[in-house]
Amino acid sequence: MPAPLPPFPRSGRVYAESRLVGPGDTTTAGRARLDAIVDLLQAVAYADVVDAGLDGALLWVVRRTTLRIERFPALGERLELRTACSGLGPRWAERRTRLRGERGARVEAAALWVAIDPATLQLARVGDFARVYGEAAGDRRIRARLTHPAPPADAVARPWAWRCADLDVGGHVNNAAYWQALEEELAELDAAAALDVEIEHHSAAELEPTTLLAAGERRWLVADGGVLRASFLLAR
Repeated sequence: MPAPLPPFPRSGRVYAESRLVGPGDTTTAGRARLDAIVDLLQAVAYADVVDAGLDGALLWVVRRTTLRIERFPALGERLELRTACSGLGPRWAERRTRLRGERGARVEAAALWVAIDPATLQLARVGDFARVYGEAAGDRRIRARLTHPAPPADAVARPWAWRCADLDVGGHVNNAAYWQALEEELAELDAAAALDVEIEHHSAAELEPTTLLAAGERRWLVADGGVLRASFLLAR
């Protein structure tokens, strides 16, 4: 099972936005796709940092995202997203996001982000970020260690292809795009389905030959040469 989610902060800075689920966010059945949900999470996180006046102070690279979907958002549903910092480390931070929809959509998320100095591209201390978000994080200290195992030798393999549209401004695959690989297998889930799923990002993917490996409830995205890019753990 994916790791338990930390509680949503009860004090300190909380940022909220309202979003509408549009036609480009959904499956043919009208359920919001996993990659669209994660794109919403990163959009509201970015909006929070911009609103706090910290845009450009640090680059943030996601290492882990855990989703607990009680009910998927649906086409045309108005969503309220609330996000806050739920934990800090010397060079990383955890963000909790809560999504509620007017038709019953319920999603809880936690994401571990690592801070990067934009000038040196090396790990950086959280600095001003901790001063702004420290009250919400409280005394909860987190680690950045990844826990998913490597794929077994007998994992089922099939090719996976990235597109230019999947790349971000750094030339790497955007973290939301990784979820498309899992969405391919779960496309038949309806909006009332429940799903717990976690991704760990091991290294940055580029436009490169990639293989999706599957064993039980685990998935791995592996580049040529056996370089592990990301791993999934899901529970249905």
